[in-house]
Amino acid sequence: MTTASVSKPIPTDLAGELVAHPNGLQILQRIRQLTKRYVTEAVLRDRLEELPQQLDCPTLRPWGAIAWREVTADQLVGIDPETFCATLLGTINTEAPIRGYTQSSRQYLAACYPAMARFVGGEVDDSGQLTTIGLWEREEKRHTPALAKMYRCLSGQHPDIVPHSARPYRPAADPHENLYRHGLHRVATEYGAACLYLWMMAHSTGALQAALGELLIDEINHMTKFWGFGMWAYPDSSLLKIGQTLSRALVAKTRDRTTQGSLLHTLRRMMHELAWERWSTTQRLTFLYTLDQVIKPICQWHQSLTPAYLTPLLGQRPLAGNDTNA
Repeated sequence: MTTASVSKPIPTDLAGELVAHPNGLQILQRIRQLTKRYVTEAVLRDRLEELPQQLDCPTLRPWGAIAWREVTADQLVGIDPETFCATLLGTINTEAPIRGYTQSSRQYLAACYPAMARFVGGEVDDSGQLTTIGLWEREEKRHTPALAKMYRCLSGQHPDIVPHSARPYRPAADPHENLYRHGLHRVATEYGAACLYLWMMAHSTGALQAALGELLIDEINHMTKFWGFGMWAYPDSSLLKIGQTLSRALVAKTRDRTTQGSLLHTLRRMMHELAWERWSTTQRLTFLYTLDQVIKPICQWHQSLTPAYLTPLLGQRPLAGNDTNA
């Protein structure tokens, strides 16, 4: 009697089908699957609608259990360990100065929106000493140790961390407009981090992928809250105005790179930090594809952020000093 052969099922992970040596199209499929799992209108709406509760009673989002002993270079998918670790190291250097990021944002927010300032950067006493750590910082400060642990598991070495300096707070005559520009820069940064972690998840599996997933959820959570809060604080901020503001920042002159508006400088620095020169053409194209896939559901969700939706959620918006230009 002849027994018909039964094909083995294709293994899957958080990104869908898993093959040992995926081609570019298979990586694109994994990116789409991850986007459908982590970046949906329902997820974004849920993360924003949690904000009022977190402003009143900040509660740390718990991470799932991570099997760190199982993280090995064998869990990399379609990328060599050297390139992945070089990217990891750049990510560590970027995440490391979290205190500088949160305190800068706290200062921009404090003059106009004290509750959001506390959520992001905590509270300081009369001498400027930090007395309470903000929930945003408490969640983000987990990233550097986790990334460093990944680096050790994959390379067998301790990362040589050289954190860059966070851009400091710079006051301006119009605090509300100053906050607007800073807020766009912060949202752009969180969006870029979310895309990077999602792309790294597409190139990993197992415990490594699960650990990256926790970082991705944090970045989406924070980006969503800042984006939604921004639309509440600046209801006249259309996608066109956002694009124009970011475009002006992107082409800022090199001599202005110490200001909050120098996105071109930030982009160049990040390309260097993340070892872009080591990435293959396929890896670069799939990352650009990730940027495109992630922004699509965000733009769809953005259309729902009307005053009629945001005012009952976040309350009546206080009038700013130059509110007509908000």
